[in-house]
Amino acid sequence: MHDPDAEDVAGAGRGDRAATARLIARHAPKLLSVARRMLGGEAEDAVQEVFLRLWTHAAHWQPGRAKFETWLYRVMLNQCYDRLRRRPTQPLEAASDVADDTVPADTRLEANAQAQEIARALEGLPERQRAAILLCHFQEYGNVEAAEMMGISVEALESLLARGRRTLRTRLAHLNDFTGERT
Repeated sequence: MHDPDAEDVAGAGRGDRAATARLIARHAPKLLSVARRMLGGEAEDAVQEVFLRLWTHAAHWQPGRAKFETWLYRVMLNQCYDRLRRRPTQPLEAASDVADDTVPADTRLEANAQAQEIARALEGLPERQRAAILLCHFQEYGNVEAAEMMGISVEALESLLARGRRTLRTRLAHLNDFTGERT
């Protein structure tokens, strides 16, 4: 298995800042995209932590065991899970006291409204279902790669995807496209 990052990871392990910069430039946008959907405002800090781990662990990287990108996503997902678990939770009763500060639908463009609905529906998914959906549908990884990144079997990933899709379909059933068909 050829890993396109192997040379730069080896360079980063030797302290080569240029190799590290290439890895960051290559992977940061995709990692940030997933982290933003998982964490919102904490995304940049989480991705920075991932690259700090890259810098400190690159010398120990063993080519051939897994693709470097797979390891990098695994570290990023763990970082997201840890941050989500550390967030304070409020009792369910407190949720009814939260004011709805969304802009009325008639003042937003249809695409923007749908994007916000989808983002909220994604945020409401359990973290592993959300990660599976983000990796496969937003980052366009195949099931095998996404399962490796999440550290689970392909069958478990497919189960997470099926449950996540079913939940999203239910939560987003009220959205219609311009032709009136269900999305």
